[in-house]
Amino acid sequence: MTITLTENEARVIGVLLEKSVTTPEQYPLSLNALTNGCNQKSNRLPVTQYSEDDIIQTLDSLKAKRLIQLESGFGSRVTKYAHRFCNTEFGDLKLSEFQQAIITELLLRGPQTPGELRGRCQRLAKFSDVGDVESTINSLIAYQPNPLICALPKEAGKREVRYRHLFSQPLTADETPSRAPDAAETIAELRESLSHVKSLVTDLEAKINALENAQNQA
Repeated sequence: MTITLTENEARVIGVLLEKSVTTPEQYPLSLNALTNGCNQKSNRLPVTQYSEDDIIQTLDSLKAKRLIQLESGFGSRVTKYAHRFCNTEFGDLKLSEFQQAIITELLLRGPQTPGELRGRCQRLAKFSDVGDVESTINSLIAYQPNPLICALPKEAGKREVRYRHLFSQPLTADETPSRAPDAAETIAELRESLSHVKSLVTDLEAKINALENAQNQA
């Protein structure tokens, strides 16, 4: 099943995924807890001010897509909500702990670099280093039958590539899916940069020699 989410739906699913890991004793979430989770100021971008009515409308649309389920605690009249987004008997999307952590952070904060993801995902899954993050990113790009994330073009003046999830808004003309750069490409870029630096050094040495010759002849 192809999952398509609106911006509000992505935030709600992201919160349900997050809280199922970080506060399992409070999961599933009540409407109040879910609203507060969507609007919290930490680990969210952008920070929002959804009302409970906004969240109820979003839950209704997610329920129609069969991406959430309602649960009531024993002896309680409070309805609580759990996701059916991944790793459930109701859908085909199966993610590892590390894949789910990255998807959760991308749903909650939008496009991010591997370095940013490593730091922000630590509360959800313990990545040992950026290499582990990049390996997980590659697995999500290569996910079958459809990729779940993609790389964005490098921003001007930035060295690291950012990645975004593919569950919501369509790609713009400037956002073309691509794979993560492999080691060969990285080495080629470094060699090209080194060659450019060597050329600059050679030019500078020639100018210095010319100035020294001019001084000696004076």
